[in-house]
Amino acid sequence: MCVLGLGLIGGSLMRAATAAGREAFGYNRSADGVRAAQADGFDASISVVETLERAATSQALIVLAVPMPALPSMLDHVRTTAPDCPLTDVTSVKVAVLQSVREHGLLDRFVGGHPMTGTAHSGWTAGDVGLFTGAPWVLSVDDHVDPQVWAEVMHLALDCGSVVVPAKSDQHDAAAAAISHLPHLLAEALAVTAADVPLAFSLAAGSFRDGTRVAATAPDLVRAMCEANSGPLGSSLDAAIELLSRARAQLAEHGSVAQLVESGHAAKTRYDAFDRPQILGISVGEDGWREELAAAGRAGGVIRSALPVLGSRG
Repeated sequence: MCVLGLGLIGGSLMRAATAAGREAFGYNRSADGVRAAQADGFDASISVVETLERAATSQALIVLAVPMPALPSMLDHVRTTAPDCPLTDVTSVKVAVLQSVREHGLLDRFVGGHPMTGTAHSGWTAGDVGLFTGAPWVLSVDDHVDPQVWAEVMHLALDCGSVVVPAKSDQHDAAAAAISHLPHLLAEALAVTAADVPLAFSLAAGSFRDGTRVAATAPDLVRAMCEANSGPLGSSLDAAIELLSRARAQLAEHGSVAQLVESGHAAKTRYDAFDRPQILGISVGEDGWREELAAAGRAGGVIRSALPVLGSRG
């Protein structure tokens, strides 16, 4: 496995894959990050060309773990040096990545991926071998996806301790806007609002700390994920603004926020009780397998152990 970008996610992936017994090597733009990875005993290089030449020779699975703005440049390197390698990514948006991969002529060997995990920290030193344990790892089942490449990425996610959630790229982005990108902007708004209130920071405790946790994320990373998903995020913002505006009107007219509070509590209760049944009975590569997996993912299903692959040994 070849990891391009050894920050929080890429660095954690390098650690988790190695711990699972996989051979993993990688590239990082920062020399300090490469030296830190090497000091920890990992196979890292500051040369993207040499790293991709090695990937091409070994037909390694390439994992794109760079921020969205750096993706086109990295795809240029992949197209030039290792165009036939299986390819995946760990980016928090899928449609924009899919389009960029298509523009670079690398679609045939690409499966989009997104581990739904992270922290507010970045860089190699922020990595954690257990970061993916129990986390949902979205794998795209778009119409172009090759079953053998999909199965390879499925095995990687399972080896790292994740559960696999199959999804279409556009449906992933709508969900990610609601449960990841919108919370980032709400956290920023909460932090800014409190900053303008005298005494607020002196009194702040658990609810403020929890509500603003992701506002500690580096602004360039937040901008990259939100701006690359502007359409679905705009819809989620509209929905949230409508709810808050309605609550503001109810508070002014009736002195009550009951409607929003009760609806929110009911939704949170549904989330806490949400069941994730195991996806079984689907073979990767059989007729209609992509649509079957997409439907199972929409219903809340997850893959906890490897699905059989049509035409594969064992």
